Amino acid sequence: MITPVLLCGGSGTRLWPLSRQSYPKQFVPLMSERTLLEETAIRLAGEGFAAPIVVTGSDFRFIVTEQLMQVGIDPAAVLIEPEGRNTAPAVLAATLHQAREDPDAVLLVAPTDHVIDDTAAFRAAARQAETAARDGRIVTFGIRPTRPETGYGYLELPGPAADGLQPLTRFVEKPDAAAAETMLAAGNYLWNAGIFVFSVRTMLDAFEAHCRDMRAPVGRAVDAATADLGFLRLDPAEWAKALAISVDYAVMEKADNLSVVPLDAGWSDLGDWGAVWRETERDADGVARAGPVTAIDCRSSLLRSEDEGLELVGLGLSDTIVVAMNDAVLVADAGRAQEVRAAVSALRAKSAKQATAFPRDHRPWGHFETLALSDRFQVKRIVVKPGAALSLQSHHHRSEHWIVVRGTAEVTIDGTERLVTENESVYIPLGAKHRMRNPGKVPMVLIEVQTGTYLGEDDIVRYEDIYARGQGAKG
Repeated sequence: MITPVLLCGGSGTRLWPLSRQSYPKQFVPLMSERTLLEETAIRLAGEGFAAPIVVTGSDFRFIVTEQLMQVGIDPAAVLIEPEGRNTAPAVLAATLHQAREDPDAVLLVAPTDHVIDDTAAFRAAARQAETAARDGRIVTFGIRPTRPETGYGYLELPGPAADGLQPLTRFVEKPDAAAAETMLAAGNYLWNAGIFVFSVRTMLDAFEAHCRDMRAPVGRAVDAATADLGFLRLDPAEWAKALAISVDYAVMEKADNLSVVPLDAGWSDLGDWGAVWRETERDADGVARAGPVTAIDCRSSLLRSEDEGLELVGLGLSDTIVVAMNDAVLVADAGRAQEVRAAVSALRAKSAKQATAFPRDHRPWGHFETLALSDRFQVKRIVVKPGAALSLQSHHHRSEHWIVVRGTAEVTIDGTERLVTENESVYIPLGAKHRMRNPGKVPMVLIEVQTGTYLGEDDIVRYEDIYARGQGAKG
């Protein structure tokens, strides 16, 4: 059995505005009806695979478990990083956690924001890697390059790339265009897919040999981890002492027991909108469409509308990327797709909320989105999952009016409960202790109108919460 380790972090900058810091691309249904996380979890489930270990941040913990539940996967553990420290501490924490259960286990570490079209080919490569991992090898997956790509790291082989397991000479950093051309022509380089297979013992020995200073703080962070609603929160004080470094730099580039399995399975890391264009079905003019889009005399372009009520029209466009959402629109030259993160930096510099905040705000009980916001009032659409409940709370600066438009809400106001059904409403006075719950079997939808002097999400005094969030936490 291989135990998958699913890495669910990320800054959400490269596919802005669809992906953002508060909602990175692995949680988005980018290439199909399923999210990239869901597709990854399915690919690493079933015969030959144990339940996965997930490493993620506190803000994403409920999104992760909800999406895994939607595809019928129950993780063996969800480790919560107190802060992002790059991939090396995350990989070591998962390895140390698994060492308690089975020190002879084989782990497969995978990002959750990649596309792999051929699951059978991927699983066959994983079986090859597992055999080598049980013999003490650290195995990475390499992709045969199809173009002189400057956005990927490379793997150098001692000879021409062939089928099957091969020794790995060295890792190569992302090259410039000339170096990428040279490596493509040489034939003994593969793209680094960032997927690794190894045994627990082998990886612990590798950290001891090549990054010894990380072993102690990460080990203490795992040892002092606390259980929280089925999650395992790594100790923040010890975690902060771990070096923030990638597993490539910390271990892989120094190890001498490396092997590579060439993977021909339709892989892409979807690292920019150009990669999304390549992976999306295109018409005879090279135009890729998604959502309500009309293209007139366009060529080699990506046109994507993420709002069913927003019709995107392209007229005479060539080599252009247009991504439209209800709060932000990206229009970019396709040749500059890798520079989108610079746009995010510019938005952050002007304190634009679109830089980091997703228009739909996900919570453990469901989600909400703002429909209108002005001085002293805000209108939200709130969706509450069946059986879910918001915390018992009050506000210092606002009152609220709730109108149920679908389902039934069980509403508590200052100790009094009542059912509010479709087309009914209820008023929540400023300062009143209140809660809403969905007692039904379908999602409950309501419109919330807030009025007051301050409408921020941190204006919450929380008295009871089944999700164990602290004072001032959102929602």
